[in-house]
Amino acid sequence: MTSRPRRASTPPWASSARTDLDRRRPHDRAGDADSSLVSPPRLPVRRVRFEYPDDLDPAWNRRFPEFAFAANSVSLIMPYAEPYFVKSVRSALPDLDPALTARTEDYLRQELGHHVQHRRFNDVIGHHYPKILRIENWMRRTYGWLSRTRSQRFNLAFAAGSETIAYAIARWTDTHLGELYDGADPVAATMFLWHLAEEVEHKSVAFDVFAEIDGSRWRYFRAMSLSFVILAWFTIIATISMLRAEHRFWRPATWIHLIKWSMSLSFEILPDMLVSAMPGHHPDDFTDPALLSSWLGYFDPDTGTLPVWTPGIHE
Repeated sequence: MTSRPRRASTPPWASSARTDLDRRRPHDRAGDADSSLVSPPRLPVRRVRFEYPDDLDPAWNRRFPEFAFAANSVSLIMPYAEPYFVKSVRSALPDLDPALTARTEDYLRQELGHHVQHRRFNDVIGHHYPKILRIENWMRRTYGWLSRTRSQRFNLAFAAGSETIAYAIARWTDTHLGELYDGADPVAATMFLWHLAEEVEHKSVAFDVFAEIDGSRWRYFRAMSLSFVILAWFTIIATISMLRAEHRFWRPATWIHLIKWSMSLSFEILPDMLVSAMPGHHPDDFTDPALLSSWLGYFDPDTGTLPVWTPGIHE
């Protein structure tokens, strides 16, 4: 009988009484009446569509345009990073426990929705800054190279680690909502916050898939560290490109704000990365940000809309 690798940790929806039988592949457990798992909760798949006017200002936060440029830079990465995550996680579907498969498919649909909306938003950004297209090409080649040349286990570790980083960004954002989003363009702000809220919602799925297939904490930490470096590098160079185009590169206030936010964000991301790589830790051990977690409850499935972000909604 072939045994599958031991899980790195036990997600909270799994039975607390796990035996050696529970660690076998699903087809090996068939007929074992005492080794069933509680099905994990399904993820809602929201059909959200954002309409961006042709004259949308890329500096959609007039109070802190440098923040808008940094956020735009992260958005530029999404149409290349997220298909890589989806492809990596989808490759593991045939080897997953039935209890995890349905939730994983929901996660893939959520990621596809992020990809589509960021692609449409990025078309507006690219129209204003043609030089960004060259940076986007570097992004496409980087994630394409990883997908082609790395092993399935590494790619899954990269996806799981990237979701941890995204979750940390969401936690940091939740504590800076008023500063960064009040007074911003409501459509752009809502799109970014919707994405971050769903990152909180599906924070554990890619990790659970990786744990099912491999679970090596060392591989997870190495892949997550690489993901962080790539994310930081492309965010920096794309932000600089937009700052130069808007003649804001040499303004002292620009760099005071960017350095302050970068240091604050690093003090959220780096500890979360280290903690998540510790043996026995599971993403559901983190405390979710309050507002982003509850905001998705106001989604209207009939209209495909969320409450538009407005000043004071976080209070």
